[in-house]
Amino acid sequence: MSGFEAKLAEMGVTLPDAPAPAANYVPYVLAGDMLHVSGQIASGPDGLITGKLGTDIDVEAGAAAAQTCAIALLAQVKAACGGDLDRLVRVVKLTAFVNSTADFTEQPKVVNGASDFLAEALGDAGRHARSAVSAASLPFGVAVEIDGIFQIK
Repeated sequence: MSGFEAKLAEMGVTLPDAPAPAANYVPYVLAGDMLHVSGQIASGPDGLITGKLGTDIDVEAGAAAAQTCAIALLAQVKAACGGDLDRLVRVVKLTAFVNSTADFTEQPKVVNGASDFLAEALGDAGRHARSAVSAASLPFGVAVEIDGIFQIK
């Protein structure tokens, strides 16, 4: 088990198989040492995590949904690295979309669910730049979608 995966196991997290694309795109593109991972949508053991922040779900539930996106991102990174998550050098940037009402302004708190998780699981390698933006709707009605850029070796 890799060092990063050992830490994840300590946290009670096992990476799932990398989710397959839902449309006509690839799950990731490697350009040099930069890995661009397509948007990962909020999904848990019971299926998709749907809802709109500001009406259907609260910030805490939104942050939990964002964490599931981060886990799916790491699953894609692991797949891109041939199963060796320790090839990850750092999380460079996340772009997060939060399905929210026009007057909801706490997107950063929602996305902290992903950012806090990555920092805890990966240490300094998990600290990243990011954007947290509102979206009027997201695919399948999910609460959160996050894509990422990662440096690998």
